[in-house]
Amino acid sequence: MALPRPNNYYIVRTNALENNVVLYKVENGIRVSIAPKGLPSRSYGVKHQIQSGQWNTLAIDSQGATFTVFLNQERLFEVEDRTFDKSGNVGLWTKADSVTYFDDFTISERSSVK
Repeated sequence: MALPRPNNYYIVRTNALENNVVLYKVENGIRVSIAPKGLPSRSYGVKHQIQSGQWNTLAIDSQGATFTVFLNQERLFEVEDRTFDKSGNVGLWTKADSVTYFDDFTISERSSVK
């Protein structure tokens, strides 16, 4: 398993120009998309209408090696990846060709039931 460090992380990206949502892993600084469960391994996220010029809600639920991606409360897809087995930091990312605003950024940890 890869160790947690600044060049190792996951990204979920929405793109209104391409109308898609993609989950990537960045390992040792190299970004690679992760195919959603049930799609061919070379699949590049999922096609989904992204409304430009309005607020959208992006949510990611992480449980072990499974990540579930939601957009505007709609479950879009699930991926599984075991590359990073330790938790790390959380951040926000935007590309230079976008105008992006962030609001109500929340991180919550699920309590374990015994």
